[in-house]
Parts: sequence; C-alpha cells; structure tokens
Amino acid sequence: MGTESHSHPPESPSVPPSLHSHPHHHSEASLRAIVNRLARIEGHVRGIKTMVQESRPCPEVLIQIAAVRGALDRVARLILDEHLNECVTRAAQEGRIDQELAELKAALDRFLG
Repeated sequence: MGTESHSHPPESPSVPPSLHSHPHHHSEASLRAIVNRLARIEGHVRGIKTMVQESRPCPEVLIQIAAVRGALDRVARLILDEHLNECVTRAAQEGRIDQELAELKAALDRFLG
C-alpha cells in the first residue's frame, strides 16, 4: 500500500479532450478501491444478463438493476470526493482553480444531465 501515483490516460473516446487538460494523480489505494468496486459491479451486471437469459421474473431483474445503479452512484461519489480533495486542491495551489472548476462543472452537467 504505497503512495505511488498513477495518471489517467490522456484521452478516452467517450470524454472530450478538453476534460483532460492536466494529468490526474491518485493514490494506489484509492485507485485500487475504485477498480475493485467497478469489478464487483461488472460481475453484478453479468449476473443480471444471466437472469435475463434464464427468463427470470422482470421484477427480480429490475431490483438487481436498481442495485447496480446504486453501486455506480456510490462509485461516482467516491470519484467526486477524490477529485475535490486531490485535484481541485492541487489546482488551487497551482493557480488553475477557475479552469479546474469549469471542467468539473462540465463533467457534472453531463453526469447529471
């Protein structure tokens, strides 16, 4: 459990390049926690797919979909918290707070949109 930093890829196809104006560095522990949660969600989604293939009752499937949505919301909150505590704080220290907040607002508009 070191305090190594990793940076996200410079660009991804689903996110506009303007949202990647600087590298985001996060602790190994933070990245591991988020990736582990996403892996559990991935397994849960595969389970839902199996339920559909087995023609399980629709209400059961919908309950599981709601559980996945809740889990994704919790991951989003973790990522937002990490971003506020690490990236926004760093941007303020580096004199880039206006740019960072504009990027965060754009991301939140899409997320909540």
